[in-house]
Amino acid sequence: MEEPPISRGFRSKRQEQGLTNRIPPGQYVTTDFPVLSAGPTPQIRLEEWTFGLHLNGLQLGKWTWAEFHALPQTTIKTDIHCVTKWSKLDTVWQGVTFDDLLAAAAVKEPPALYAMTHSDGGYTTNVPVADLVGGKGMIATRYDGAPISPAHGGPARLLVPHLYFWKSAKWVRRLRFMEEDEHGFWESFGYHNHGDPWKEQRYDGD
Repeated sequence: MEEPPISRGFRSKRQEQGLTNRIPPGQYVTTDFPVLSAGPTPQIRLEEWTFGLHLNGLQLGKWTWAEFHALPQTTIKTDIHCVTKWSKLDTVWQGVTFDDLLAAAAVKEPPALYAMTHSDGGYTTNVPVADLVGGKGMIATRYDGAPISPAHGGPARLLVPHLYFWKSAKWVRRLRFMEEDEHGFWESFGYHNHGDPWKEQRYDGD
């Protein structure tokens, strides 16, 4: 496959110094892409898919599938790290960065410090806005040159590769900005509130 461009400043944790420096503590490398989900896999019709940004009950922006793909598209290559201790290197994703989503919604500055993503199937996860903007996060719709499969979160999933992969919520449909932080699904069951793999923030108290 042709090497994709690492476009428009997306900042990931990918490091070139060598394999050792790319694997967080306690992780092992896999060439597979394990499927881990808490419930049934949603099957979403693209003509019914929308994604929205919300704050205090107000809708800041909303896009259909066609409108979303008319936004600037960014392609990145990055490593991902699961809390179950596997790491997969040089994964390739395409989607819309949060910086471009905010620009498309005419939001000049992030309106709050925290965000909660809401997905089909009732899944949620909380992420500090600082971990989404500045080229750190995107809504991805393609993986390895093809549409993301439903098993891996398609048609669209959050991608925050510098955090453990449960923070990269599958089947994402809405992001809600919050003035105060709240626990999402796994966080309410004892997973770490932030989830930095380089600090081994797997569970509450780590």
